[in-house]
Amino acid sequence: MFPPEKNPAARSRVRKTTFVNESKTIAEGLGKYGIGAKLRRLRLRKSMGLLELGKHTGLSSALLSKLERDVMHPTLPTLLRIAMVFSVDLDYFFVPEPKPVLEIVRKSERMRFPDSPDEEKICFHFESLDFPVPQRALSSYLAEFEPMEMNDARFHEHPGIELLYVISGNLEMRTRDAKHELSEGDAIYFDSTAPHCYRRIGAKRTTALVVTTNVEKAVRPG
Repeated sequence: MFPPEKNPAARSRVRKTTFVNESKTIAEGLGKYGIGAKLRRLRLRKSMGLLELGKHTGLSSALLSKLERDVMHPTLPTLLRIAMVFSVDLDYFFVPEPKPVLEIVRKSERMRFPDSPDEEKICFHFESLDFPVPQRALSSYLAEFEPMEMNDARFHEHPGIELLYVISGNLEMRTRDAKHELSEGDAIYFDSTAPHCYRRIGAKRTTALVVTTNVEKAVRPG
């Protein structure tokens, strides 16, 4: 994208104008932006070597290596040359990158809720496994199912997809036109816009991991 220097003298002039002696205060101030690490990530995402990047920017691979290691910091014109190669704005190097989402939900922090507190008979209780995560793309639950007659099971539906994995016990999952019995270790994946319901089979405690995709907002299992 940028023509290489014509001769070593020109390269020397570029070095002198591109990089300056930095005080400790300036180095520390620039260091918090992690410019070198961001530059390296951009290059690796494009599977580009230092030599190839040097051909596009007119900078030597040795200088680019020093930039990536934060041994030297580029001036804005030099940084702009690099940014243009990767089609990013200068803001990319100075705006903090969002931290990867990571939340731990301790067992003692979870709260247990009935599926429908207004109903006389409870189909299942559930505990959210990811409630602290904002704008999550999916919702996950630990559900414990109660014994009940099939006639008492309530059909319901919600947007998205549901995955249910039986941890213990035996579970009956029914749609309008089909019935499925699931045992410990079984899993079922289905379109949750179709009406469906559950009930425990037998006396053994029945629990399951339930994961639903979020279309507009978090939804409870089932």
